[in-house]
Amino acid sequence: MSVEWSSGQYPEKLVIAMKNFDTVFSAWHEDELVGLICVMDDGIMNAYIHYVLVKPQYQLKGIGKALLERVKNHYHDYLKIAVITMQSKSKFYEYSGFEKAEDKCALFITDLDD
Repeated sequence: MSVEWSSGQYPEKLVIAMKNFDTVFSAWHEDELVGLICVMDDGIMNAYIHYVLVKPQYQLKGIGKALLERVKNHYHDYLKIAVITMQSKSKFYEYSGFEKAEDKCALFITDLDD
């Protein structure tokens, strides 16, 4: 994928991570991978979308929305599907049916070397 993806800087770890996701859906154009969505879940109530990636030249063609629809269909019996995104990308998720929670915020630890 040719998108700005920090996890792509760690290919060995990424291979392991991809194998450990509960759900992975992909989008293809002929033999070229053009989109990917990865989800973790607790098996019954909550699913967390971790990655939604679409190659830049395939963006704005409905691929990301179609991947999200596959996830929503797959997890239709769950109580919640959550996603954490960059502020600049939040409109895409809102357009796809996600809502901002006014009383919640996302917290991260990104440097575990300390």
